[in-house]
Amino acid sequence: MNATATCMDLTTRILIVDDDEGIRGLVSSFLQKHGFQTETAGTAAEMRTRLGAAKYDLIVLDVMMPGEDGLSALRKLQGEDSPPVIMLSAVGTDIDRIVGLEMGAEDYLAKPCNPRELLARIRTVLRRASGAPRAAPRAADAALAGTMLQFAGWKVDLVARLLTDPRDHIVHLSDGEFRLLRVFVQRPRRVLSRDQLLDMARGPESEHYDRAIDVQISRLRRKLSAGHDGQDLIRTVRNEGYMFVPAVSAFAPVEAR
Repeated sequence: MNATATCMDLTTRILIVDDDEGIRGLVSSFLQKHGFQTETAGTAAEMRTRLGAAKYDLIVLDVMMPGEDGLSALRKLQGEDSPPVIMLSAVGTDIDRIVGLEMGAEDYLAKPCNPRELLARIRTVLRRASGAPRAAPRAADAALAGTMLQFAGWKVDLVARLLTDPRDHIVHLSDGEFRLLRVFVQRPRRVLSRDQLLDMARGPESEHYDRAIDVQISRLRRKLSAGHDGQDLIRTVRNEGYMFVPAVSAFAPVEAR
């Protein structure tokens, strides 16, 4: 977890509203492990009672509840002081999702959902709601803002999206792999969490989650090691994320005379 996310999470209160006590407990426990403060409610009426007694930064709201359902509860939440809402529903059709979003939900996930995907969506919605600016690039990063970079004998053209290995052979990358490489070469020798990699490679609105990042890193790592005598250029940092190991520098292509 990065420092910015940690500071935000530790002061963030989330209300989980679901008639299923087991789901409430699981989601609450998972979010608490990631630094959030959580409370739960089993009905829409209990949700409003809690909202009247305390301030919350976000609500995770189930759609399919007995009595007053989540959409009805969402409709009654409209107002400037209402916290953003992420809807969860066992009914995951496009029509249900559109209805939820049109009624004011910030996001909508079909149940069952991957807890880490829910976590990523929560952080995205919170960033959007707070209007938190992205950190300014470090001076070292600014030096790597050029389009032609080199590392450990490799060369990458960020505009032409061209990667060549130390033997000057072109290495073909998928779109996702190239986006990931671009993040790494512009931020070498820094530990980047999965959340950071997702945001930088795909943008904060991405619906991907960290397992997709793991798969793409594995493929990128394999291609880079194959062209570098088996040496691993991407290091896994346990419980933290990944680091691009080699030094990176800008270079100017040699012009043909």
